[in-house]
Amino acid sequence: MAAGSAAPTSGEYIVHHLTHLNSTGHAQKSVIDWTVINIDTMFYSIVLGLATVFVLWLAARKATSGVPGRFQAAVEILVDMVSEQAKGIIHSAESRKFVSPLALTVFVWIFFMNAMDLLPVDLLPKIGEMFGIHYQRVVGTADLNAALGMSVGVLLVCIYYNIKIKGLGGWIHELFTAPFGSHPLLYPINFIMQMIEFVAKTVSHGMRLFGNMYAGELVFMLIALLGGTATVFGFVGHIIAGSIWAIFHILIITLQAFIFMMLTLVYVGQAHEGH
Repeated sequence: MAAGSAAPTSGEYIVHHLTHLNSTGHAQKSVIDWTVINIDTMFYSIVLGLATVFVLWLAARKATSGVPGRFQAAVEILVDMVSEQAKGIIHSAESRKFVSPLALTVFVWIFFMNAMDLLPVDLLPKIGEMFGIHYQRVVGTADLNAALGMSVGVLLVCIYYNIKIKGLGGWIHELFTAPFGSHPLLYPINFIMQMIEFVAKTVSHGMRLFGNMYAGELVFMLIALLGGTATVFGFVGHIIAGSIWAIFHILIITLQAFIFMMLTLVYVGQAHEGH
């Protein structure tokens, strides 16, 4: 909040922390708004995306055939895990050359974005206020615009592989003949069902990530409010509750990144299969 303002109420504190720094310079009125650009989400997403690329590049650069160090061993375990999951879902070795690195990048990128939730709630916003930035949200995956944007990206990859594997004509034919058959009277029903499936998978893919991270962000804000009660019990309770939730949240952070990655592999794998 602006310097010199009165102490906010609990409601004002939460609303303030849920407000994006966007391209209009005004508070965002809804959870999702395609008419503005959330500058904070874009900034942290790009920075953490570059960090993901750097970490994976550094691991590849330092890889040796001898006894690996801790960093190399951790990355190798992660790479092997993603590779094994990809082999079990996508049977085309040619497709896996692109899809496996994509899934690995998605996992690490989302993990980094989720992990921003572990920073103290007021740390980066307070630093931002020192430079005149009074609104700032740092968890990109808690922004539905970003979560749906990533799921739409996965949808585009699926469409690409549908066309690449089946051919444009073959995919269009499948849109009108699956899942109920190739009778002309069933064409409209089949097409509608296919569109519903694509939309449902894309929306649920992004909403699942957003919902979990948004809820976790709210819990951290409520715990931060507990620490501002100016009592010993409030401060101690804030430390204990914050520590317990942070430890538990590490599991959520990792699990949500893993689920998004796995669904990416599953959806791309389905694009390789015919009805």
